[in-house]
Amino acid sequence: MSSEDFQVILRQVRDFVRKDVVPRENEIMRENAVPEDLRRAAAEMGLFGYAIPAEWGGLGLDLTQDVELAMEFGYTTLALRSMFGTNNGIAGQVLVGFGTDEQRTTWLERIASGEVIASFALSEPGAGSNPAGLRTRARRDGTDWVIDGAKQFITNAPIADLFVVFARTREPQPKDPGIAVFLVPADTQGVSVGPKDAKMGQEGALTSTVTFDDVRVPAEALVGGDEAAGYAAAMTSLARGRIHIAALAVGTAQRALDESVAYAANNTQGGVRIGDFQLVQAMLADQQTGVLAGRAMVRDAARAYVTGQDRRIAPSAAKLFCTEMVGRVADLAVQVHGGSGYMREVPVERIYRDVRLLRLYEGTSEIQRLIIGRGLVRAATAG
Repeated sequence: MSSEDFQVILRQVRDFVRKDVVPRENEIMRENAVPEDLRRAAAEMGLFGYAIPAEWGGLGLDLTQDVELAMEFGYTTLALRSMFGTNNGIAGQVLVGFGTDEQRTTWLERIASGEVIASFALSEPGAGSNPAGLRTRARRDGTDWVIDGAKQFITNAPIADLFVVFARTREPQPKDPGIAVFLVPADTQGVSVGPKDAKMGQEGALTSTVTFDDVRVPAEALVGGDEAAGYAAAMTSLARGRIHIAALAVGTAQRALDESVAYAANNTQGGVRIGDFQLVQAMLADQQTGVLAGRAMVRDAARAYVTGQDRRIAPSAAKLFCTEMVGRVADLAVQVHGGSGYMREVPVERIYRDVRLLRLYEGTSEIQRLIIGRGLVRAATAG
């Protein structure tokens, strides 16, 4: 998409987020759901498929454009982005990058329109940030595959139409973790979805456990028609997704900063405007510095990913820095607000709870550090 056309979309998304979604954040929090009218509006804007190529009904945005939208999505409740995030990201990109022509034709257009909600079923007890620990199994039975196992913390599972399921099909080898990925419609016999998880934050972003009990799927369900595609699909989708999450964190940090500045400029303590206290100004300065650094880092990482310059270390570094940064910015936002910042339905209270999850999903901060450090040592050794 041309830069000019993208700027039109970016302005539309910014207006939608700030005029339509922000005023309803507390409603979303209380109801633990995104209202249907907002869902329809997002679908009409093409947000369920903005990162899906145009040939399959999406807007065809690349990652440098994706992160600009993500920073806008982060400005409001993270439940909004969660609603269509997996369609564009870790689930949809598995099909875009690794699916067969038949699989793409069958699913991608419906994913891009929002008719189908795709869910990325990777995490499970004992195998979260490190997919190599998967215990879900898939075995051949004639021409079919039979899947058994359980996944946890699966985003959009309660409303999913399609699960992108990672399962072990063979014993791991030094250069082959033995993982394949399958497309499993949610109404397949043997698929059961647990109750919605009760989480610390991110109300309206639905997650739950998914169990696969003797689930039979045809050979055509194997993504790419190749067992070896699974682990590569997981790693590629997660790397791309990490830059997106980093951008989301920057958007939320910007919102926390804006709320802090507004509060400091318009409230007094002992007859003195809060923003005139130097230590409050120092907190605002630290917030602003984090936001600016994160935004620059996200944009640089996205460019490196698109050009192929760095699709491993930069995504992990961006996610590590930005998700840790937004935690500090949110904490400072509560501090600037004082006791008011601890009250429910004050935006910074919700932000404080929402952003804690960003350091956990799509690879914890600890995993990112290992990826970065290991990658640097390997590069030096190869050099």
